[in-house]
Amino acid sequence: MSNIAYSPLVFGQSSGLSSFCSLRRSTFGPFRAVSSRKLLFNTQRGFLREPHSNTVTCAMKSYKLSDLTQREVESLKARPRIDFTSIFSVVQPIVDDVRVRGDDAVKEYTSRFDKVQLENIIVNVNELPDPELDEAVRESFDVAYSNIYAFHAAQKPVEKVVENMKGVRCKRVARSIASVGLYVPGGTAVLPSTALMLAVPAQIAGCKTVVLATPPSSDGSICKEVLYCAKKAGVTHILKAGGAQAIAAMAWGTQSCPKVEKIYGPGNQYVTAAKMILQNSEAMVSIDMPAGPSEVLVIADKYASPVHIAADLLSQAEHGPDSQVVLVIAGDGVDIKAIDEEITKQCNSLPRGEFASKALSHSFTVFARDMLEAVTFSNLYAPEHLIINVEDAEKWESFIENAGSVFVGQWTPESVGDYASGTNHVLPTYGYARMYSGVSLDSFLKYITIQSLTEEGLAKLGPHVATMAEVEGLDAHKRAVTLRLQDIKARQAV
Repeated sequence: MSNIAYSPLVFGQSSGLSSFCSLRRSTFGPFRAVSSRKLLFNTQRGFLREPHSNTVTCAMKSYKLSDLTQREVESLKARPRIDFTSIFSVVQPIVDDVRVRGDDAVKEYTSRFDKVQLENIIVNVNELPDPELDEAVRESFDVAYSNIYAFHAAQKPVEKVVENMKGVRCKRVARSIASVGLYVPGGTAVLPSTALMLAVPAQIAGCKTVVLATPPSSDGSICKEVLYCAKKAGVTHILKAGGAQAIAAMAWGTQSCPKVEKIYGPGNQYVTAAKMILQNSEAMVSIDMPAGPSEVLVIADKYASPVHIAADLLSQAEHGPDSQVVLVIAGDGVDIKAIDEEITKQCNSLPRGEFASKALSHSFTVFARDMLEAVTFSNLYAPEHLIINVEDAEKWESFIENAGSVFVGQWTPESVGDYASGTNHVLPTYGYARMYSGVSLDSFLKYITIQSLTEEGLAKLGPHVATMAEVEGLDAHKRAVTLRLQDIKARQAV
């Protein structure tokens, strides 16, 4: 990276202390670059121990858009590179092994990767007892279920018949995908909210077989909150496995795991690689979307609370070290020092502060002249989550073209969409919001077109179809029409 304008957003960890974060301006003038990126950032690990200190720091670069060339601005939309070539080489043998050995392969990989010995990989949900939850936890998940259900039920398509010309009637009907697989990650954080986000629209769509895959606990049990959500939302089977082996089991089907037609849900690089491999395989399975690490872009102006800005940045950074957050400052007057203090304070108190600091080491801040420039950059970046925390935020809604989900105004943290506002949190990442949508009711439906012609309709439309078929040299197509037209003329002659 050339020494174009940026100021370092620095995160550090003192020896024996939890991680802390701080935002600094460059001492070389407003938004001017430090003389070398290596002064603050070790490109291999993202960390560097400062001289004469036991503090570990990592840098989040900052840029002033007006100082960059168009090519440099374009380069900012690139995400941290994922080396899928090496990942595919690890995942492909797992996918192939599960295809051949089924349950035994899934058990073996679960033992190897999760250190859990399983007798059975599949359980029928209706055979499991209702889990016991704390009343406050149960109520929270019930509220989330109700809101998610209401929002997705409102997406039910309305069947409409169109008579394009007299006697020519067309319509489009929706049918549920019969068998679906839902991936609910475990790993560093259990995500029962994802169980709701995937199972509720499947329930509304009427999918007959719903397999939910999630890594088992160390004793082989299922997270009780995930089980509660699964039972409430109509899941039929739970696959006690995670990673590539779980995706492969659902895609191919095993001795005990039903084969599914489409797989949904977020996951790590190995899960994503497995989905990518299998959608182009003989498994005949579809996926919801390409996915990558979680990300958020926050647009903030001088009216935004530094407390809220810091909290929103860290809420996504804590997902994992490969997450990315982007802060876009719109206009002048933003209290950078106050944001600095809040990031330090909040990151220092996070149990997952180390994850957050690593994520922020490859994230960045952008300074825009005004909201128009800020929104233009956001559309270029196409974030998974977009927070618009500015004065009169609602008026900018119509300017947003590329984003997975948008959070408008100072009282709308991204967390509400992650859990309980009703929108879906399974969203396109890595810039795919430019051409993909998040999970919705439509994700669990397929559409069939139906047409019906009367004798009068074919008499009017048929000659045009016959002419077009002749132009394309498809005589059988033409005859399928002209033979019927001859019959119509014969009937009319009688």
